[in-house]
Amino acid sequence: MSAPVAERLRAGTRAWHDDLESTRFATALTAGTLPLDRYVGQLAAYRVVLEALEDELSRAAGPCVGQVWSPDLGKLPLVERDLRHFADAGSAPVPWAAAEAAAFAREIRSTAASDPRGLLGFLYVMEGSTLGGLVLRPYVTEAYGLHTGDGVAYYGSGDRARWARFTARLNEALTEPAAQDRVMAAARQAYRHTAAITRALSAGLPPG
Repeated sequence: MSAPVAERLRAGTRAWHDDLESTRFATALTAGTLPLDRYVGQLAAYRVVLEALEDELSRAAGPCVGQVWSPDLGKLPLVERDLRHFADAGSAPVPWAAAEAAAFAREIRSTAASDPRGLLGFLYVMEGSTLGGLVLRPYVTEAYGLHTGDGVAYYGSGDRARWARFTARLNEALTEPAAQDRVMAAARQAYRHTAAITRALSAGLPPG
């Protein structure tokens, strides 16, 4: 019998997760030295990704996706709220990672057409990123003076109880090894794309 898929995903993507935490982007963020346009650039990239992912999840057929996805998991409005805040403050996003975000979005669309179960692997990574963002939110708030909460809606959307409910639904929906393998492969691809976005956002930053 296979292990619960959430356990498999956590173990199978741990190295990717750890690598992202050691990038120049991540180390500058926690040090309070990340230029604001890089932070806004990440939000802009994630907007492209989330727009594709949440659109395809909402339209996907098949019981697996329907058992896991629900509109309350949507993060696109939060990213858009943050981007509006910075636009109103005169900080338009620089497209640091536009090409990498577009590549991720294309893979999401392709996966939705070929095997919608793979969308759950992408969702696992993006949902997990906001859980990590909850830890990073104080650094972002302090670095950019966002003490009113404006500009950190996406980073502040993680919640451990929500994560527990999400992974429980994953475990219930994905019990067959073949389905778990498909979602695992997609999660690794999501990390590969996220790493490409982060590399683009790290370009030119000093070593951590």
